[in-house]
Order: sequence, then structure tokens, then C-alpha cells
Amino acid sequence: MNIDEQIVEDLVSNKISFVTTLPCKQLAGVIREVDKCKTILHIPANKEDEGMGLCAGAYMSGKRTMIIMQNTALGVTINTLVTLIQYYRMPLPMLISYRGELREPIACQVEMALHTKALLAQLSIPTYHFSNQEDVKKLDEILKYTFMCNKPVAVLTDSTFWGGY
Repeated sequence: MNIDEQIVEDLVSNKISFVTTLPCKQLAGVIREVDKCKTILHIPANKEDEGMGLCAGAYMSGKRTMIIMQNTALGVTINTLVTLIQYYRMPLPMLISYRGELREPIACQVEMALHTKALLAQLSIPTYHFSNQEDVKKLDEILKYTFMCNKPVAVLTDSTFWGGY
């Protein structure tokens, strides 16, 4: 089983039935696996805050949700995270490609990487950093934690985790 299949298996075993995604080269494989999964409704979003709104609506209808996105648009989501997701205590696992780290080929990605962890810490969002493929073994436990405590949780996945650029 490859890393993308393992992630989707963990989503299914944790009864996640609604996933919204935003495009990223690093996330392309897991997005394809989500799209193929018969038990997950996959709705691509145009913007990250829109995706969080979709997840909130699905959550209010009784679904367990997840957003898959890049860190470079984290700043766009702050108002939605605070005034909707956190205020109403909605569990929202966020699988985030952590762009802008070592070996990043696109210079503009670096700036948001400098602020990503600090922004998540300022919002009191538990954050986990996956830098090698063995880290995926923690995903099941992180998902259980997210739904137990009704909080958003970030899983940052860097290029080393995905096997490079």
C-alpha cells in the first residue's frame, strides 16, 4: 500500500465521509485516492476558506470532514478558522502540504513557510509535522484526537514526506 492509499484508509476507518481539496503537486496522489474512494464525497474547492465553509456545512449535517490544502493560503483561512470552526467547536483535520521548506523550487512559497507554524500556534491549533513516511502511522491517532476534542488539527506534510518535488 502506498502512502496515499494509507492516508485514505485512515480517513475511511475514522468515518470521514466528506473531503474538500485544493490543488497542490505534493497532494496530487492523495487527492486522486480520495476521489476514487466510494465512501468519501470529494468536493474540490476554489479557495481554502470556502473549503472550510463546505466542511462546516457537511459537519452540521452529521458528516465527519477533512480539508486537504497547501500552507501558502493558511492566512486566507484565519477568519473562518476562528469565527466558524473554532467558535462552534467543529473538529476539522487539515492535511496541509508544507511548502517553502528545504529543496522548495518556488521562491514565493518560502515566505508563508516562515509563518505557518507560528500562525497555527497563535490560533492554538494542535500541529503535527510529518517529514518521513513512517510518520503516517500517527495519522489514525491524530484523527481520533481531532474528533474526540472537537478542534481543528493541522498535519503539515513536507516534501521529504511526499518523496521530494
